[in-house]
Amino acid sequence: MSKPPIDEPNQPRRAPAAFTYVEENSAPEAPRTERRKPASFSGEVVLTPDDEDPFLNPEQDLSPVPVATPHKRRTSFASIAAGAFGILLSLAFGLWTDRLIRDLFSRADWLGYAALAVLAIGILAVIAIVIRETAGMMRLAAVQTIKAEADAAVLETRPAKARAVVARLTGLLGNKPETAKGRATLKETEGEIIDAQHLIALAERELLAPLDRRARALIVNSSKRVSIVTAVSPRAIVDLLYVLYEAARLIRAMAELYGGRPGTLGMLRLMRDVLAHLAVTGSIAIGDSLVQQVLGHGLASKLSARFGEGVINGLMTARIGIAAMDLCRPLTFRALKRPGIGDFIGDLTPSMTARNGNP
Repeated sequence: MSKPPIDEPNQPRRAPAAFTYVEENSAPEAPRTERRKPASFSGEVVLTPDDEDPFLNPEQDLSPVPVATPHKRRTSFASIAAGAFGILLSLAFGLWTDRLIRDLFSRADWLGYAALAVLAIGILAVIAIVIRETAGMMRLAAVQTIKAEADAAVLETRPAKARAVVARLTGLLGNKPETAKGRATLKETEGEIIDAQHLIALAERELLAPLDRRARALIVNSSKRVSIVTAVSPRAIVDLLYVLYEAARLIRAMAELYGGRPGTLGMLRLMRDVLAHLAVTGSIAIGDSLVQQVLGHGLASKLSARFGEGVINGLMTARIGIAAMDLCRPLTFRALKRPGIGDFIGDLTPSMTARNGNP
């Protein structure tokens, strides 16, 4: 017979619990980190209102473009040293040429005479180059002189200085067909205007208004070419070289338009003034302002990066053209409106402005 089970004393039961099973060869589990809550940053892009967006309102400028002024010429130790060593090298070249011609004469008379003929041709070519460069520098100096005299004549009560400025300006632009109508108007009204300020303003409207329209067309065309080429160019070095080429071409065209016609040295000096002006006031300002407008309006998500880079490079070219316009224009902007970067946004981005009803 089986024995009945023996009753064990009552004991408290343990509540069930869960345990984690970890194998001996497995790596320990990394501790779980607490997720960071979303937060706002002070560097967020602020949306630009539509009435302040230059892409929708081309007449509104991104930022006022500072007026470019010619660099003041100063005598430095570097220029003195360059002049001294240049004279020394010239004397050395002269002695070498004299010795060469004497040696050629000692060998054969016809060799000596041939060397003298070649030397004469070279000297005449150098004289022609010097005359051309000097004339170009004098034309650029004449433009700046007219501008300074006009600024001083506006403050005069008598029109004598203003009439002299208008006469010099008419002579400077006498070979421009765009100024024929303006020159005729000034000749008809000669002696009728006695106020110096009004006389300068009339000369600016009649003589420089058609040239300003051509200057704006030059800037627009150059900016469009830079925008297209830099948008499709595969290399950054190609972009840089083409921008430099287009900038030099635009500066020369601007100088010739306003009667400057600089030579090689004058062109280098003019480019130095334009680039020095942009390095101080232009390039950084347009970069920051334009990027803020593009990001603020959300155009970065609508446009390709290459197209946006092309637009920025085109506007940079437009700023170079405006600076060249300031330096080459024989009169300061008074009666006429000075162009700004906002005047060229509609030409570089017509599809953006068309959505707002602008032409």
